[in-house]
Amino acid sequence: MAISAVVAVGSIGDELVEKIRERAEKIKIGPGDDPASEMGPLITKVHRDKVASYVEGAAAEGCEVVLDGTGHTVDGFENGHWIGISLLDRVPTSAKAYQDEIFGPVLTVLRTETYEEALDLINASPFGNGTAIFTRDGGAARRFQLEVEAGMVGVNVPIPVPVGYHSFGGWKDSLFGDHHIYGNDGTHFYTRGKVVTTRWPDPADAPAGVDLGFPRNH
Repeated sequence: MAISAVVAVGSIGDELVEKIRERAEKIKIGPGDDPASEMGPLITKVHRDKVASYVEGAAAEGCEVVLDGTGHTVDGFENGHWIGISLLDRVPTSAKAYQDEIFGPVLTVLRTETYEEALDLINASPFGNGTAIFTRDGGAARRFQLEVEAGMVGVNVPIPVPVGYHSFGGWKDSLFGDHHIYGNDGTHFYTRGKVVTTRWPDPADAPAGVDLGFPRNH
């Protein structure tokens, strides 16, 4: 999910991008100790510059830059590793902003005409951590649950990681090893199992001599 990609299906794309832009522009960016802040700085200047590079090179890769947050600063904290929210539309799958996990406030929007095209786009990704569908069509939601190739699926839930005891289940290149993490799989991952099989025959039934515990034929 760190790829942070939205797949807009059909004519809803333009309206969706505009709504996202309106909301993104209102997000309050500031220091973490300010209760009014909704988003803080990035952890280092190196990472801040790396995130900015995806936006700065987006247009050359065929993306439409709807919002460019690379020049954002916060008054009184000019030396912070600040970056605003960036929104990239009509992103091709060849763009680095789509292919890489950015771990920064950059949202990519890809366009498809049909559900089938959107599903093929998602399933073509080498990653399969989590995905979500937003719809009022129960049939579309049911199809998506069964057909999408991802370990966690949300229906009108943006981050499909419900609770701590629910295993965090990625597929494809989003999974390492034999087990997932959290929940019962987490217990399996961090422990080493032992199996013990025992049988205690009743001493009163033991024949004379050595009793090896085998059943007796009658």
